[in-house]
Amino acid sequence: MPMEPESGALISRNPSQFFLSLSRNLLLAYQSFGVVFGGLSTSPLYVYRSVFVGNLEEYETPEVIFGAFSLIFWTLTLIPLLKYALIVLSADDNGEGGTIALYSLLCRHAKFSLLPNQQAADEELSCYKYGPSQPPSPSPLKRFLEKHKKLRTSLLIVVLLGAAMVIGDGVITPAISVMSAVSGLQIQGAGVELTHGAVLLLSCVILIGLFALQHTGTQRVAIVFAPIVIIWLISIFGIGLYNIIHWNPKIVNALSPHYIIKFFRKTGSAGWLSLGGVLLSITGTEAMFADLGHFTAFSIRLAFAVIIYPILVIQYMGQAAYLSKNVTSIPHSFYKSIPEPVFWPVFVIATLASVVGSQAIISATFSIVKQCHALGCFPRVKIVHTSKHMFGQIYIPEINWILMILTLLIAVGFQDTTLIGNAYGLVCMTVMFITTFLMALVIAFVWQKNVAYAALFLVSFWFIEGIYLSAAIMQVPHGGWVSLLLAFVFMVVMYVWHYGTRKKYNHDLHNKVSLKWLLGLGPSLGIVRVPGIGLIYSELATGVPSIFSHFVTNLPAFHNVLVFVCVKHVPVPFVLPEERFLIGRICPRPYRMYRCIVRYGYKDIQRDDGNFENQLIQSIAEFIQMEAVEPQFSSSENTSFDGRMAVISTRSNTTLIVSDQLDSMGSIQSSKSLMLQRLRSEYDDENPQIRRRQVRFQLPSSGPVMDGAVRDELLQLIQAKEAGVAYIMGHSYVKARRSSSYLKKLVIDIGYSFLRKNCRGPAVALHIPHISLIEVGMIYYV
Repeated sequence: MPMEPESGALISRNPSQFFLSLSRNLLLAYQSFGVVFGGLSTSPLYVYRSVFVGNLEEYETPEVIFGAFSLIFWTLTLIPLLKYALIVLSADDNGEGGTIALYSLLCRHAKFSLLPNQQAADEELSCYKYGPSQPPSPSPLKRFLEKHKKLRTSLLIVVLLGAAMVIGDGVITPAISVMSAVSGLQIQGAGVELTHGAVLLLSCVILIGLFALQHTGTQRVAIVFAPIVIIWLISIFGIGLYNIIHWNPKIVNALSPHYIIKFFRKTGSAGWLSLGGVLLSITGTEAMFADLGHFTAFSIRLAFAVIIYPILVIQYMGQAAYLSKNVTSIPHSFYKSIPEPVFWPVFVIATLASVVGSQAIISATFSIVKQCHALGCFPRVKIVHTSKHMFGQIYIPEINWILMILTLLIAVGFQDTTLIGNAYGLVCMTVMFITTFLMALVIAFVWQKNVAYAALFLVSFWFIEGIYLSAAIMQVPHGGWVSLLLAFVFMVVMYVWHYGTRKKYNHDLHNKVSLKWLLGLGPSLGIVRVPGIGLIYSELATGVPSIFSHFVTNLPAFHNVLVFVCVKHVPVPFVLPEERFLIGRICPRPYRMYRCIVRYGYKDIQRDDGNFENQLIQSIAEFIQMEAVEPQFSSSENTSFDGRMAVISTRSNTTLIVSDQLDSMGSIQSSKSLMLQRLRSEYDDENPQIRRRQVRFQLPSSGPVMDGAVRDELLQLIQAKEAGVAYIMGHSYVKARRSSSYLKKLVIDIGYSFLRKNCRGPAVALHIPHISLIEVGMIYYV
């Protein structure tokens, strides 16, 4: 859930509130060690090896080692501390962070969104408002970006690139972290010296076990995450301090940037290429912002600035002090710098810490896939909510096994952490580069600061990150190509899905049924109206989809009550339950045709609690009652009905009385035949995990006098519910027109069709019971 703002709480005039807020943030800071900083804190395992091996093997001197540490220190200071902790963490979206959060903020403050079914009513959501209360001043840059669709499409592609890189991070991080930790078994003098093949086999076994346990949910082991990372931090802090004092206290002088100048004078172009290894010291920094939703900005700042940052500085300083006196130990710098008596305890905790860091990025990958799906940019996948108590803990089986296969391929294919590190560095720096760009737009359009401030932020950090990114790009032939390949594949999948989804929606929009045609059919719609409720699913937020006319012209009967249901996502992290349902009427009252729009945020989870039907009936009943008393809903036959919606809260529903009233077969007595009731009972017995809550609705016997027409409509609604609910969906086939270009036919007929056939069906994604589902084939020529 979105966190409460901590700024006001910490400056409270009430001392008790101050200490309560402080204790809460201290607890969150403690918990953040195991979730946010697992990847960042395990970087010392492989940084110095990546800096020197393959790049600076001819410059392994104490002076160059001092310069390398100075580079690491200032990199940690400028990017994680200055950029992220001080600036970027302030750009949360109602407590949420990450690339999708920044894009969501921009879409709400400028017309950048390509989501097709947004409405003015969405702007009234509690989470929609953000930033200064005054209306944004007209900006020439903003108008220019809004005017050109190609620029908005380019912005979406940039966001998708960032998301694809995060997914690639979920592939590369487990491989490099686990292999670097297990490589300690190759150290001579450790007591057990394994061959390279044995170390690789052990790494693969650990990786398989890591992915195989994902379905249990991280909440079962999360309680030990923070202690593991804290013990790891204490260990590397003690080792670093020991090495500084024992080997070379003069390393403290390398805090001066003067050593960076001496470093590049000595190494030249080789030193520039080694920056691809230096940037590995800040891998995992993006998690500070991406995982903001589970914590608060203050708690993450506190944990990083007070604990993580100084400990990492001491550890890197200690390794440099050791290497300045033991230059030949660079390939295994971390394990070689460990005093022999504590080698095995540190090895065990290093392996556990690498697993914790990998677990965190895998969970983050699940979250980014879910968010991309909410934006209409990822095929439908099965999302399992693994915890009832910890929000955001999800598991996606398909993605989990894809990540495992790709991770094992990288581990077995490269067998070298230096090559994997080249791919890792390119992934992380690309995400940071994109975050800087989006952050500059947020400063200008969301915070409404002068464009000069946004330009200063953009130029300053792009200059710093551009140097590192250029060095990482030079390593593309030496392993970096993997990250580009992964990003390209995931980007193609996401963009093809988004393109096909938009084309299908636009086809529905341009071929929807006219209200005049419906009114001409009369309340009976020209067919027999049978008992029951028909829920017609469509992506349209306004209008009647063409699938309905297809039904009417081909079927002799339809349900007494028709509800056009649109499940859509809005560019906010969360939609409050009391704001989730928008209810309206499509035709005059005798038609018994309603519209229900169910809204979710990009972080919301669509739970299959079996209560959707009941909430829908309660919402429609509340709307019918509200329509009779609210003057803005009073209408005549000539009024345009479609488009007038009301936000209905099912929590405050007082129109209907709900009672659990089950018959001997476990279902409500209804007009269904005994055979249908028996089939329903058998279906529920076979699927106990998705059993619907069967209830009976009744009108209140006491209370305000109800209008006769309203009472009759409510009675018909209750009777229709007891007769049964049918879910009606279109089974669509999307094809490109014959006149389309060859590229469009390739994208739609091959790419999009392949993804639709191999992803979860819409009925599964929406948790629709198969026994109540009716599908009709529809061909879309787009």
